[in-house]
Amino acid sequence: MRALVPVHLTPLELPLLLVSTPAGFPSPAQDDMEEPIDLGDWLVEHPAASYVMRVEGYSMSGAGINDGDLIVVNRAKKPRAGHIVVALVHGDRTLKRLARREDRLLLVAEAEGYGEIVVDEHVEVWGVVVGLARRYA
Repeated sequence: MRALVPVHLTPLELPLLLVSTPAGFPSPAQDDMEEPIDLGDWLVEHPAASYVMRVEGYSMSGAGINDGDLIVVNRAKKPRAGHIVVALVHGDRTLKRLARREDRLLLVAEAEGYGEIVVDEHVEVWGVVVGLARRYA
């Protein structure tokens, strides 16, 4: 297992358009600009307690998290049912949604073909996923 180090941010401000972009029907283009945005600052709320990890596998594709994506994991955020978390299961890392069924906590995949994992003494919720980055093309 590789050593993990917290995120170190180097500010990089990019222009942010004042208008949103509809993902449905097109709308007339406008060129209004907001203040620049620093994507690192926007994605990482607690730099000293945050890590960026690359996703391997497809068990969370139903949640929009795919193989090769980068996730921002916050160890300061308290995990709750419904959060997507990184957990250690018998010492191995996994990415799943934390769910509560009856009186038990489970780690649940967001794709078919993966079993549920009962959160017991062999499972440690390591951090909560708070951001996602993906490159296209």
